[in-house]
Amino acid sequence: MHANNFFDLPDSLYHFSPFFPADEVPWHWLGTLEEALLAQKNWKRKWTSFFRWGRKIFPEKRSIFLGKNVFLGKNVRLPLNCTIEDNVYIGAGTEIRSGALIRKNVIIGENCVIGNCCEIKHSLLMDRVQVAHFNYVGDSILGSDVHLAAGAILSNLRFDGKPVSIKVGEEKIATGLRKFGAILGERAQVGCNAVLLPGTLLGKNSIVSVGTVFGGFLEKNRRVYRPLENIVQE
Repeated sequence: MHANNFFDLPDSLYHFSPFFPADEVPWHWLGTLEEALLAQKNWKRKWTSFFRWGRKIFPEKRSIFLGKNVFLGKNVRLPLNCTIEDNVYIGAGTEIRSGALIRKNVIIGENCVIGNCCEIKHSLLMDRVQVAHFNYVGDSILGSDVHLAAGAILSNLRFDGKPVSIKVGEEKIATGLRKFGAILGERAQVGCNAVLLPGTLLGKNSIVSVGTVFGGFLEKNRRVYRPLENIVQE
């Protein structure tokens, strides 16, 4: 089970590729996020340029908190209020909407949407990812073109605090990670108010439907949904 079974790092994030080997298990990438971000050069120069540019196009009063080592690509759109903590990379054309909280050690690719009141923590989002409204994404990796509908939650911590294991069929795979959310393959979709349990894997083009609580491994091109009280896979 390798990362390239779920996604390929897009060209826009190619400079991070030494830290994200395609033949590793995908959750291994979470352990190299901070190192990958701190290895980037010339952030201070680019950030200073943003401030000069930002004063011209954002003349109105804004309430934006910006941490250290933050890189914003060309045409990133910021709202009147948001928080971006330390060590964050946001690719060109991405839109951050009102009330978003982007915590430490986050990489977001190009042309993404981080919707109102969403929280992103220690995660990698590739190109054209849409995190629509009121979502939590913790310790997770989302492949290109993934969509989270309103209220979808990617939970990352067991109630008992024990390390997260991944269930694939009858097999349990120990990750060694106390905090680990989900791995979403390219073009996967999660419906409104659905919850993914810690250690969930969704294959490419898979769907978790509205209001469903799901954990484990959903193979590519499959759908899981909850009609009334039952969960059915097809």
